[in-house]
Amino acid sequence: MTGRLIPLRRADGRTEELSDEALVASSALGDTAALSALIDRFQQPVYRFVSRLLGSDGSDRADLVQATFVEVAHCAHRYRHESSAQTWIFGIAANLTRNQIRLLARRRRMERSLASVPARRASRPDDEAQRNELIGRLRAALVELPHPLREAFVLCDLENLPARDAATVIGVREGTVWRRLHDARRALRAAIGGAA
Repeated sequence: MTGRLIPLRRADGRTEELSDEALVASSALGDTAALSALIDRFQQPVYRFVSRLLGSDGSDRADLVQATFVEVAHCAHRYRHESSAQTWIFGIAANLTRNQIRLLARRRRMERSLASVPARRASRPDDEAQRNELIGRLRAALVELPHPLREAFVLCDLENLPARDAATVIGVREGTVWRRLHDARRALRAAIGGAA
């Protein structure tokens, strides 16, 4: 299946006309100019597609578009020309958006269930103050974590995603998620005054 031809400007100034499929194949070989050309070609269509899928829950549209092209770069070697490059890219965007919609639904369910739980009453006023101080330190420590550690901690410990699924979301090996999760937990324990 042949896609549209678009100009690709190389670092040496040459311009070539490559189909979308050829750009994916070149991206699989590490050609950043080809990947940039794919992004230029499909960024707006993917943004529109993701926006329509998300509807009113679309606060993360730009992040999903970016994640789509990160996944395109990561998976370009698996493209088999069974469909057009556009269809393949839209498939990646659809999968990522579907996962985001599930995450948002899970978060809403969790928020509803937490709202129905009565607040625990502290036995003494200073217990409540200590609890609030600990929560504040934990929030601050979470914000200070390097993004890869925070990402693993939020996905696994706060969103209850299995490490295997978190690895897919992040685009790393499962072992890397476990290492990041361990490092995040250790850093958070140290930040709130527990043993590292």
